[in-house]
Amino acid sequence: MKNLNVQIIPKLKMWREFLSEKPDDHMWVDYDKEADVLYLSFRKPQRATKTVETDDILIRKDGNKIVGITILNASAR
Repeated sequence: MKNLNVQIIPKLKMWREFLSEKPDDHMWVDYDKEADVLYLSFRKPQRATKTVETDDILIRKDGNKIVGITILNASAR
């Protein structure tokens, strides 16, 4: 898991503007090792009305607010 954090944390810094718009004061992080997917949720439940995909990263939105980010192939980043 340490290598995963070293690889992903710098990439997450590019999402700083999105993270600053998160709708709540909490963030939940889940990692599915079998699927190699990292989930960042800013609201539970994470009901989204729109999903934007870019480079194996899914940005889940409810209106204009980001409710979660899903990173596919997380260990390769």
